[in-house]
Order: sequence, then C-alpha cells, then structure tokens
Amino acid sequence: MGDVTSNIERLLRERIESGEYATGSQLPSERTLSADLGVGRTTVRLVLGKLTAAGLIEPQHGRGYFVRSASGDAAADQALNLDRGRPDALRWQTFGERTIYENRPWVRLNLVDVEPPGDGGRFEHHVVRLFSAAIGIVADDSDRILMIWRHRFVSDQWGWEFPGGIVDDGEDAKSAVAREVEEETGWRPTEMHPLISYQPMSGMVDSPHSIYFGRGATYVGEPAASDEAAEVEWIPRSRIPELLDKNLVVGSGSTVGLLHLLAFGFPQF
Repeated sequence: MGDVTSNIERLLRERIESGEYATGSQLPSERTLSADLGVGRTTVRLVLGKLTAAGLIEPQHGRGYFVRSASGDAAADQALNLDRGRPDALRWQTFGERTIYENRPWVRLNLVDVEPPGDGGRFEHHVVRLFSAAIGIVADDSDRILMIWRHRFVSDQWGWEFPGGIVDDGEDAKSAVAREVEEETGWRPTEMHPLISYQPMSGMVDSPHSIYFGRGATYVGEPAASDEAAEVEWIPRSRIPELLDKNLVVGSGSTVGLLHLLAFGFPQF
C-alpha cells in the first residue's frame, strides 16, 4: 500500500506542477481518479488528504477538490512587514565598556556593561572587537570565479576561499579588496562593486564584513603574498553547488558570497 500511495501522490503532484491540473481548476472526482489510476477510492482519498495537508489542493464542501491558488499567500507575504524598526522594549542598554586585552590591528577583547530587555539584570558581557574585513568575488566573462585553495590552522581545515583581508586604517573597503585580490592571487580586478555586508557572529564578536563583486581581471604576476595561498584557480559557476555540498569552502565570507550568487545570480553592473 505504501509504494502504491507514494506513486499516486507523485503522479498527482507532477500533474499539478506541470499545469495539467491548472491553478484554481477542479480535480477529477474520486471515482474518476480511482478508475483512471487503477487504484481503490481509499487510496485516492489518502493521497488527496496528503496533498491537502501539503497545501497543493483544497477541498470545497459539496464540490470536490481544487488546485490551490497562491494568490492569497502572496498577498499575505506582501503585507508582512520585514523591517520592524527599533522598538525600545527589545533594546539592550549599554552603560560602559573596558578593554582587557588588545593587539592592534588584530583583536581587542572588551567587557561591556549591559542590561538586556526584560528581567535579565545588569552584567558584564565579553565582546571580541575585530577589524573590518573586505572579501572580493571576481568573475570572468565565462562566469568562472577566482578562488584560493588554502589551509587555515585555527580550524585545521583545507578549503576554497575568496581573496580578502583587513581594511587598513585610512583605507576604504573598495580599495582594500582590490589590493587584497591582487596580493593574494596575482590578478588585478577591473573594478569592484559592493555586494552585501554582514556580521558573522553578532552575538559576541564585532567584525564587519563587506563582500564586493567585480567582472574581469588582468594577470600581473605571481601573488605578492605567497604565504597566503596554496593554489589559485578559476572555478566554473556550475561547480558552486558541489563546493558547498562537499564542505569545500572555508570561512563565512566565501560561504555567504557563494550563496548570494546562487540566490540572486551574477550581478550585472
């Protein structure tokens, strides 16, 4: 029974997804489906119940089953307010901050005097303040992306990364990322454009990350920072899912950048 039910469910799903059963249309009656599919009406009812639970169809009393329209869900999604503002009731209060260790420009460990919302009480919270980092995604005309295969001793991992590094004092992120790409790969990017900014671990670590994207680069020679890279390679766009699926990517900047490319495609500037 299980295999038969699964096969019938898969078949009806395919008919709905292909448009054979169009959105808003009425499905054939249980009797018709039973005869058409060569199964009992009990199996048909079971499958229709599963499709209803999955949100693909909806029963209408006295009429039968209809392919569910997505318009209602779309309207609700549009009405959802994603930017909820900055309500004071949810804000943590900060009363002061002191440094207990510092090694510029790499790291600073602070204790921050805070009081969370609610009845949590006031206490000192450890905060690691790092540097601003810029990561560069460079693609060629064939949508290959420039990446580095390297070892990270902290986590003892080998993996692919995008070039990037610290934004020096007095340097803007756009200039920093172009410099880092050239130093680490030997390729000079044509022009870099902001793609996305984020904090990789905002609950305890302050480390602003900015990812940039550029199309085209000129080879200028061996990487200046030879200790940074093991191998430099242009990775085809089609291999991005494999990199992520096999855990061959090291670092949040590279992971976020690859996921952005998968979600939104390669930017056109």
